[in-house]
Amino acid sequence: MSSGWPRLDAGLEVPAQPPRRRGRPDHKAEARPVARARALLSVLALTRYSRLGSSTRLRFLDLLPILRQEGIRVDVCSFFDDSYLTRLYAGRRATVPSLVGYYGRRLRSLLRLRRYDLVWLEKEALPWLPWWLEGALLRRRPYAVDFDDAWYLRYQGHPNPLVRASLAQKLSTLVRGSSLAIVGNAQLEAWAKEAGARRVLRLPTAVNLNRYPVAERAPNAGCTIGWIGSPLTAAAYLPPLASVFAELTRAQGCRLELVGSGPLALEGVKVSILPWSEAEEARLLGGFDVGIMPLAHDEWSESKCAYKLIQYMATGLPVAASPVGMNRTVVRHGVNGFLADTAEEWRSALVTLRGDPALRRRMGEAGRRLVEEEFSHVRAGQRLVEGLREAAFS
Repeated sequence: MSSGWPRLDAGLEVPAQPPRRRGRPDHKAEARPVARARALLSVLALTRYSRLGSSTRLRFLDLLPILRQEGIRVDVCSFFDDSYLTRLYAGRRATVPSLVGYYGRRLRSLLRLRRYDLVWLEKEALPWLPWWLEGALLRRRPYAVDFDDAWYLRYQGHPNPLVRASLAQKLSTLVRGSSLAIVGNAQLEAWAKEAGARRVLRLPTAVNLNRYPVAERAPNAGCTIGWIGSPLTAAAYLPPLASVFAELTRAQGCRLELVGSGPLALEGVKVSILPWSEAEEARLLGGFDVGIMPLAHDEWSESKCAYKLIQYMATGLPVAASPVGMNRTVVRHGVNGFLADTAEEWRSALVTLRGDPALRRRMGEAGRRLVEEEFSHVRAGQRLVEGLREAAFS
């Protein structure tokens, strides 16, 4: 724990570093021992979910090995467990005893803050409870807070006026009191700065490229259009394109595969629905020929971090996506994929990709290069290390 560890302000001398070699990032860097002396930092990560939750897994848990190498020790305490998400995706509510247990566990963690140099929050510490309580508990230690969605809209747009009255400004106040706000894209960065954040680190959700080998694809094996996500996002974003999918699967010889969507009825569409698992995720993506990410034109969608697209590109896939939020940054139209807004634009983009395997290959290669240069988890982890250290000792 922090009581026995040297701090950054203890006069520890850090040796000069040799210049970094230019070129592509070294995605095996996390396997090497730390070559420089760094003051140890103790952090309590208060995540919203456990490993089944994608935001927790990708923005917290997958980066822990890099933090550990850099002398940052992280203890993780999730609010919800995997059974909560399993019930949520099945359309069932959490039980009252489980909710009592979730809040009890989190309160016990909050009472141990003095053992750590920094608290690292995912979205908030106490969901659905007011700021005056959460702020009183967090006041004892500096904290960083991470957002990869416009979570503030859940309170500000809630149909219950009592929720809006008591919680609408909670997350803005939380960000304003933080030592560091970590956000996934420019939309969230603008919100955090408007809320009064002292420091903002824009950190896109990244991928471990070692887990995403580029699959070899037979040029004449047809065309599989693929999507990956949760049942909630599938129900929100896929039905508006049902007529496009129906034409492509019926008249164009395409297949539609959905990973993680759960049962989903798309009128007139023959669809293959595959269960998601972390172990099988990369292999399933390797079976696609095109990856898609349709979104709606609303504030929630504008804050999305385009992670599906980054996954597809890591696997060497061309993409088609709605021109919404970070999608506009990740997709270089005509280079690594197509941006499509109307049903006709979607049909045109997918028909073009279906009929041109060489174009799919070129776009997939361009997407993979982009992920290697900008969205590798090694790069994200290194930036996070500096951000957390600055937040703890500034």
